Amino acid sequence: MLIKSSFKPVWWCRNRHLQTIIPSLFRKVTPAKLKRERLITEDGDFIDVDFCGEGEKPLIILLHGLTGSSQSNYILGLQNSLLEQGLRSVALNFRGCSGELNQTSRCYHSGETGDIHFLYRTLRAREPQTPIAVVGFSIGGNVLLKWLGEQGNALDLFAAVAISVPFDLGKCATQLDIGFSKIYRKRLIRELKDYIHLKRQHLERIGAKEQLEHIKQIGSLHKVRSFWQYDQRVIAQLYDFSSAEDYYQRSSSRQFLAEIKVPTLLIQSQDDPFMSADIIPSKQELSASVSLELTVAGGHVGFMQSGGLFKFDYWLDSRIPAFLIQQLNKAV
Repeated sequence: MLIKSSFKPVWWCRNRHLQTIIPSLFRKVTPAKLKRERLITEDGDFIDVDFCGEGEKPLIILLHGLTGSSQSNYILGLQNSLLEQGLRSVALNFRGCSGELNQTSRCYHSGETGDIHFLYRTLRAREPQTPIAVVGFSIGGNVLLKWLGEQGNALDLFAAVAISVPFDLGKCATQLDIGFSKIYRKRLIRELKDYIHLKRQHLERIGAKEQLEHIKQIGSLHKVRSFWQYDQRVIAQLYDFSSAEDYYQRSSSRQFLAEIKVPTLLIQSQDDPFMSADIIPSKQELSASVSLELTVAGGHVGFMQSGGLFKFDYWLDSRIPAFLIQQLNKAV
């Protein structure tokens, strides 16, 4: 189903790049009280999660984007808004993103659904009656949609929301090689290369020789400039992919949309600088449980809207809780 969006960008920030850059670099959020917990994974590694809120209220799992964390401002801002609406939340840090590097060569990538499923099963075992939903941003949204499609009817969730999703990873990787979008690519690739460098140092320091060998086999990343090159050298090497193209084909969430059974909202801006226009799925590609809300503007995880004279606010902080509460009321 296609939904007409209520989003209207603030008058002085209609440009796609300003919508993307200003929230990313200049937004400041005072976080609510958070409680961190470390969960030991089935392969002997760990993931760190940050809980916000107490009691037996509905619980929302949050998934951050590439090179982000539970401390990303869009995560903290949404946690504050959810708390105001009487909803608890738990933000998952993908492996190595919590401020402490993990114990294996395993990283995270756009199709890695094992850790979200592990977190979901852990929470569901603890709280079998609690209403649970999931929200994912950017590649966190791709991970979410792929997981929802893989699991079909096996999940006990009342809703899901995915924002600014790279539905077709290969096309998005190519888009980031074009024009001004190369600025985003340069920054993200630099952060990913730093991540691998720090991981190698960490594994050397803790004496994880077998895991370290996996990282050493990647070789130097000095000449890597694009996502195609990075994913060929790193993701295909560390995981069971024959190439970057194989990784993109198997991990892109677009092919999983028709199998989603959980009530799901997709929020996508048509001017997202990370995307090309042809990656947006058609109505025919969506299952009956999936709604697509397209905005004309908003950039990538931006969505700054007018909040009054010379003021603005972040539309996602109101739109996401509104959808979740709507679905929660339907489920009761």
